Amino acid sequence: MTRLSEAAALGLLERGDLIELGLRADELRRRLHPGGEVTFIVDRNINYTDYCLSGCRFCAFYKKSGSGEGYLLTQEEIHQKIQETIDLGGTAIMMQGGLSPDLDISWFEEVFRGIKERFPRVHLHCLSPPEVVHIAKQSGLTVEATLRRLHAAGLGSLPGGGAEVLVDRVRAEISPHKIPTDTWLGVMRVAHGLGMRTTATMMFGSLDTPAERIEHLRRVRDLQDETGGFTAFIPWTFQAGNTALEEGHVPATGSDYLRLLAVSRLYLDNVPNVQASWVTQGLRMGQVALAFGANDMGSTMIEENVVKAAGVSHTITVEEMVRLIRAAGFTPVQRDTLYGEVRRFD
Repeated sequence: MTRLSEAAALGLLERGDLIELGLRADELRRRLHPGGEVTFIVDRNINYTDYCLSGCRFCAFYKKSGSGEGYLLTQEEIHQKIQETIDLGGTAIMMQGGLSPDLDISWFEEVFRGIKERFPRVHLHCLSPPEVVHIAKQSGLTVEATLRRLHAAGLGSLPGGGAEVLVDRVRAEISPHKIPTDTWLGVMRVAHGLGMRTTATMMFGSLDTPAERIEHLRRVRDLQDETGGFTAFIPWTFQAGNTALEEGHVPATGSDYLRLLAVSRLYLDNVPNVQASWVTQGLRMGQVALAFGANDMGSTMIEENVVKAAGVSHTITVEEMVRLIRAAGFTPVQRDTLYGEVRRFD
């Protein structure tokens, strides 16, 4: 099959017939995943602190260091949240937070080791590339040394947070203090080289153009060609509520989301899984996404705070997730972080 070019992908994104685009993406999705299964994971998003030096204009979650308005979870609080997750059938923890000036690698090593000692079977899917770079700087280490030490302490894989749109013009506008595109990709390259799997994400619809969205996809596909380390791609739309970009912002539509999702499936021919972002789009749009190239419904989201801070909050039980997937015509399968089967719902 001939690869979709950037020019062709942009044409589909801007001018392609929506239904026809969905049919093409669905055809490829069924070819890649012929069993008629849709996966999901039971995990929890633990935000260990909301203190952050980055001050991104798109973020409604962070608090300024020293303001006294934020928090830092204790190990006992983190353990309590993990126990609740396990009691609900969870298999993993996604732990992310702000770029705190008070935390270096020793804090994370202590926390990860403490978790693995108490909960040895829990997979730690934690720390976005900006956090890894920040921890390295705080600790006077290279990114590779930082990842090696965190991996040894129990870190299993990296989420793709902090990608936003992998174009430096956009990043300079919405997150000027965050790492540039090449640095984000560099962290993922190092992680993949160490045998760690990661996801890739995209938050679009802030100040980015359609062409810049395609450039983001190109950078992800190129790195995947090189390393093969991405397990999934997860796009979602910018939520402007309570952010510095809220005034005058024209939000991306459901049609915009489905177009980007379908083009992502067609263009990212080397990334095995594409995830529906029902957390930002809502549960019904999540179902529709399964006809536009998505084969995974992501997490049940026992806890989520960042998108919630922007005024958007959706939660779901395992039973509801199973019902929604079945109603869309697929077989629900609970998976682990690395897409291994945990439980089938035939």
